[in-house]
Amino acid sequence: MADTTYINIKATKQNNYDAIVVGSGISGGWAAKELTEKGLKVLMIERGPKHDHIKDYKTASLHPWETEYKGLTTQQQREDNPVVHRGWAATEPVMNAWVNEKDCPYTEIKPFTWWRSYRMGGRSVIWGRQSYRWSEMDFEANAKDGIAVDWPIRYNDIAPWYDHVEKFIGVSGTKQGLAQLPDGQFQPGMDLNVVEKDVAQKIKNHFKGQRHLFIGRIANLTSDLPGRGKCQYRNRCWEGCPYGGYFSTQSSTLPAALATGNLHIITGAIAKQILYDKDSKKATGVEILDTEDNMTYEFKSKIVFVCASALNSTWLLMNSATDIWPEGLGSSSGELGHNVMDHHYNLGASGKIEGFEEFYTYGRRPNGFYIPRFVNLNGDKRDYLRGFGYQGSASREGWQRDVAELGIGSDLKNALSTPGGWKIGSTGFGEILPHHDNRILLDKRLYDKDGLVTSDPAIGKQKTDKWGLPVLSMDAELRENELKMRKDIVKEMKEMLEVAGAKDVSVWDSGHNMGHGIHEMGTARMGRDSKTSVLNGWNQVWDAPNVFVTDGACMTSSACQNPSLTYMALTARAANYAVSELKKQNL
Repeated sequence: MADTTYINIKATKQNNYDAIVVGSGISGGWAAKELTEKGLKVLMIERGPKHDHIKDYKTASLHPWETEYKGLTTQQQREDNPVVHRGWAATEPVMNAWVNEKDCPYTEIKPFTWWRSYRMGGRSVIWGRQSYRWSEMDFEANAKDGIAVDWPIRYNDIAPWYDHVEKFIGVSGTKQGLAQLPDGQFQPGMDLNVVEKDVAQKIKNHFKGQRHLFIGRIANLTSDLPGRGKCQYRNRCWEGCPYGGYFSTQSSTLPAALATGNLHIITGAIAKQILYDKDSKKATGVEILDTEDNMTYEFKSKIVFVCASALNSTWLLMNSATDIWPEGLGSSSGELGHNVMDHHYNLGASGKIEGFEEFYTYGRRPNGFYIPRFVNLNGDKRDYLRGFGYQGSASREGWQRDVAELGIGSDLKNALSTPGGWKIGSTGFGEILPHHDNRILLDKRLYDKDGLVTSDPAIGKQKTDKWGLPVLSMDAELRENELKMRKDIVKEMKEMLEVAGAKDVSVWDSGHNMGHGIHEMGTARMGRDSKTSVLNGWNQVWDAPNVFVTDGACMTSSACQNPSLTYMALTARAANYAVSELKKQNL
């Protein structure tokens, strides 16, 4: 990566670009790639530090015992980062990936787990890589159910862009011919293990071909792509892959954008507001705050792509053009900040599988199986709307298992060198409906010195971040439809495992607070009418057509499939449209 690509915010004399891209994660990387390859001079703004491919993957080539704390987090880290410690994401190798929660607080009217990564590449370095297309029924669902507003696009509008994205990032998977989960442009799929194959066949037979278990569709390469090597089955993806074996901004879209010579990057810079001209009714650029000294700078552009991740993108809109719209740019419909969605999970089932003791697995496959949605389809009708899918795996227990009765001596040594039994488990991922009252907002309340809300301006002040900027407050929760669905998720998985011959099947449901799925969606939804949506069918802000929002903020519903592939396809589609409109001098 050429150092000249990264410009010094204080020293640069170039402050005029064809396009500014806010954010460097999955969507921002795609925006930069598409716009630069079409000839635009692009400035990418990233609020965090540089994080270079290979060089900055500090733990990726270390053995677990070579790290300072052997994979654990410190007491200080637990105190400084309580949100990330609410779940599975707090481990030593990736703690430097997560935001500094003291510097970047938010408030919770209702419990909300917001996991953020502020550095080059954002969460593209640490994402789960599951890559599924949405189907026609997903884009039609709101209209058919009379929920929220209709998507302004359909599957055929985005299908060519799914093709475009899948070919470039490399998605391994198998074709299944399912209407609810369209097939894509796949590299060869990874293999199910022997137990997963047996369970898949038994489920298919018992449910007469209406339920399916197959290998996950994942952005890990099984064939080489230019500049990237195949997945090495290390299963340490979120530490960064030195081989480029999975898609990230660093390994994929950023090198493509840099190869054009059309990209400049500023790191350590917070996009403070989108600059807006009320006469032309267009954005003129972005005001940036230097995280080192709090100085602000203005950069001009013909178009702006907002890709800061769903909630931060909406935060930026809320802080822009407030002299015209008190609630921010894009707020004229009354929907900015509303309709927060996620995928609810933290529940599922597991059991033991007997009869495969002579089989073992090799390598660390960074992927599991997938069971796509089967409820409220093909004549099936439940007492809730939409549906859910499952992600899981089968594996043999290893030496880590508890062998309490073999505490010492040769029997213990033999036990520790012999694989344990096979287990299989799966977690459900359910759709969350868009609900107007599920919202985020700028926290304008006053807090006293003890952190308690007060109405007395003499003793209270607004909560701000390290740089004096306003913070978001979260007011969203699961509602009746999701709570009904959760009962079925555990019940159906238990039944499937039992018909597949699993023993000692147990279920769990540890509850779900919004945000915990790390699939934040909504708050600046697409729609067909400027009176009921923030964006149109090309991801343009109705109030400023040269501003495009293409990350999770734009989503009109959530489906139950992982959403990142859809963000990428929408971004590529919007970028192509934006360049076309620029050439026509419509922007």
